[in-house]
Amino acid sequence: MTSAAVAGVKVGIALGTTSPRVWPALVQAADRLGFESVWIPEHLVLPLSMAGSPHPGESHPPVPPTTPVFDAWAYLAYLAGLTTRVRLGTFVYNLGLRHPFAAARAVQTVDVVSGGRVELGVGAGWLAEEWEAVGLDFATRGARLEEALEVCRRLWSEPVVEHHGRFFDFGPVAFEPKPVQQPHPPVHVGGVSEVALRRAVAVGDGWIGMNSTPGELEEKVARLESMAAAAGRSRPVEVTVGGRARNTDDLDRWRDAGCSRLIIGDLGRSSEALSTLERRADELGVGG
Repeated sequence: MTSAAVAGVKVGIALGTTSPRVWPALVQAADRLGFESVWIPEHLVLPLSMAGSPHPGESHPPVPPTTPVFDAWAYLAYLAGLTTRVRLGTFVYNLGLRHPFAAARAVQTVDVVSGGRVELGVGAGWLAEEWEAVGLDFATRGARLEEALEVCRRLWSEPVVEHHGRFFDFGPVAFEPKPVQQPHPPVHVGGVSEVALRRAVAVGDGWIGMNSTPGELEEKVARLESMAAAAGRSRPVEVTVGGRARNTDDLDRWRDAGCSRLIIGDLGRSSEALSTLERRADELGVGG
């Protein structure tokens, strides 16, 4: 198996649930075993004082401010050099915190050096203090993400780009080389709110969600399909979500719920992650 799906579901690996010290070996194993993709978490900075959570109904941040964080695109470029097949994704990248020139260049570079293996997961962000530390208005995060993504897409696909918007304003520029994947790498828009789901339908190739169950996912997929129909979208919204699976029957349930790609992260202790990954590959029929 290369990037083919198991039971109709592509299976990826969430790196954020393990220690960064095992990431290189884990990704090389995922590449060898036949997992479709690996996904790296991302923050620009973690302030000492934080509130809120990306998980609905939770008020406490899921990570302490001392959590090791790396530049996602620099690290993915490194992983690209260690692998040949596995796709390389962000789960998710806070695009709105960056100027689109810098973000578009980083994504383009990894897509080129990896031979076209980038999957771009983006989100509007949930950590207000991170935006405040950068000096940006958290209340504008959704609009800023949409405009930044619009600029990036144009830079990746048009010979000359000029833009005069609410957040970014510049005259004609060239941007070369273009990404290997045209018109651009797949864009998966995250978030569980109605606004986020609508944004995924309007500007995304797909939607990417946090950890869920097949039952919880069914509701989100129904909303995405309803929104897509109302918007007159002809192509399906690819659905990527984090979750658990122990066998192909579990993958069948995810497929029936509308899941296109399942990102698994329950690999246990970092010292056992490699052996657990081998076992998951066998249990799920990956590479078979």
